[in-house]
Amino acid sequence: MTTEPPMRLHHVVFCVRPENQERAAGLWRELGLQFHEVSLEDLSVRVLIDWNAGIEIISPTDTAKAKAADFTAFLNEKGEGLYSVVMGVSEVDGPAAIAARYGAPVQFEQRRTYGSFQLDEIMLAPVHGMAITFLATSQTK
Repeated sequence: MTTEPPMRLHHVVFCVRPENQERAAGLWRELGLQFHEVSLEDLSVRVLIDWNAGIEIISPTDTAKAKAADFTAFLNEKGEGLYSVVMGVSEVDGPAAIAARYGAPVQFEQRRTYGSFQLDEIMLAPVHGMAITFLATSQTK
């Protein structure tokens, strides 16, 4: 009898400058990925995600807005690149509490509902260079 692991790799998030987002997505599109676009106006970001391949490309839509500050700071300090590794979990609060004991407090969280689709997400401050996000959704990958 096999049991499901308590968490699994869900997808990776790359943060790129707005002017490079389509070109970055073009690379993956030529490799066969199909992105779904999500505009999160409340966060001032544009998300391109292929749920099946596990690739997300995120860009701030207005680098001057306070809500986009984390993404803009990332780009200014580190340049374009891997932003976070997203782990699929059944719920986010338990894993976040464990991570906090290891020095990774919650840096960002969101809980959203789109019709019947629900999303709970908690991004941790990097610890030992690991940028980790916990994601629980009503839809399995």
